[in-house]
Amino acid sequence: MGVVNFKNILKYLIRFVFLQSLISVIMIYSFDNYIFLNTDHKYSIYLKLIEDRNRFYSFIPESIVTIDLLFILIVFVFLILLYSSKFYTYVNELDFSYENRFIDDYFILYLLWNSFLFSSLYIFRINELSRLNLVWFTFLVPLLLILFRNSEIISILLGRSVSSENYVSFNLDENSNFKNLRILAFRSESLSVITPEELLSSKVIKQVDTLNKTININLVVIKIKNLIKLDKDLEEYLINLNKKVLIISDENLDFNKSFIHRSIKLDSKNLYYFNNDIQYGAKFIFKRIFDIIVSVIASLLLMPLLSLTALLIIKSDSTPSVIKQSRIGLHGKKFKMYKFRTMYKDTHGQRQDLKETNRKSGPLFKLDSDPRVIKGLDFLRKFSLDELPQLLNVIKGDMSLVGPRPLFEEDTEYFDMKYMRRLNVLPGMTGLLQINERNTDDFEIWYKYDIEYIDNWSLYLDIKILFKTIKVAFGKKNSGK
Repeated sequence: MGVVNFKNILKYLIRFVFLQSLISVIMIYSFDNYIFLNTDHKYSIYLKLIEDRNRFYSFIPESIVTIDLLFILIVFVFLILLYSSKFYTYVNELDFSYENRFIDDYFILYLLWNSFLFSSLYIFRINELSRLNLVWFTFLVPLLLILFRNSEIISILLGRSVSSENYVSFNLDENSNFKNLRILAFRSESLSVITPEELLSSKVIKQVDTLNKTININLVVIKIKNLIKLDKDLEEYLINLNKKVLIISDENLDFNKSFIHRSIKLDSKNLYYFNNDIQYGAKFIFKRIFDIIVSVIASLLLMPLLSLTALLIIKSDSTPSVIKQSRIGLHGKKFKMYKFRTMYKDTHGQRQDLKETNRKSGPLFKLDSDPRVIKGLDFLRKFSLDELPQLLNVIKGDMSLVGPRPLFEEDTEYFDMKYMRRLNVLPGMTGLLQINERNTDDFEIWYKYDIEYIDNWSLYLDIKILFKTIKVAFGKKNSGK
């Protein structure tokens, strides 16, 4: 609740060590290869360091006095000073923000870094450098600092931009100053609902669930005037929603249960904010980096198999070998999922005609002997080889290697209030269901494993599922959806 805990300290420490290592390596490499004029020039600088050591700090062993170590020390001291300021380490989503300040912040960092850098170079008599190369280096380090300042910019690079996210508001005036909060200013308002507070609980639950099936909703904003306690059902719903929630209240709210949230007083109102989005910030970044690395390596290793599969499909039933299907992804985002085509052309529309022979419940559609499957290509579905093109979806950021399987847009009609939670994580190529009961006919079992994954998600769990998937794919019959 606003208190810096061990997890936050560890997060800052990891980022500090990463920046220290990255900037130090780049600085040493840049000076050695571009900024020092030659090796003789570098050696002359080293002699000056030894001279200063003998005069001012002879207690330091001469063996550790090196230019590289000096650069590491310069970076270390600068980062200590930088991290001691709230300017760099703290970005408050609940501050009023009327414009994007990335450019302003960059030039502040540019001035801070270069004033410290040139002061250090002057103090240690590091002079006669290549001025042109030194100029571009002065711009590089502030760029790295702004890039890794927090998870927001890295998330943008990995495919999750704040400006592409949406929110729904309840009882928030059109001209409210709170729409200038940073958390709202860079997101788009998909729907604004005005409702009596006695109907607030049912209205919020109904509208969010309805929107979540058609629009990418990431944040729910609720303005309260007279209530001092939320309805128990609404509070429970918001806590388990796996989205960001902001409550703006005239009164001090008394919650029914204890949970992690942040509260501040702003503009004479009480703001309560909690973020139960489990794949956001650093968690999202680690998952995306892991997905990208593994998917790129797997794509390269499997290229011969992918090529042969494509040729086999073309030989069996002409082109195309890969098709795109509309699916629902993270927070209700629609995307095109790639698959090797194992069915005759234009057969998806026959689902309705074959519905009576469907052996699965809810949105699950499987036939024991599907007449739509191209003759001789059943093995592609048996070993899930038809799913391999989804590695491209993973690289693009539409999917993850591990997560609930993405379903068709029309299948969301079966989702009730609880099952909508499956849309709050990246859909995956495989998951808990695929390593346990992949051929189940019961939609409730899908629900059980999907919610179990959401409640227990970690990168370790993803790795564990991936290894088990390989074993299961070649040990059991698979005709994955």
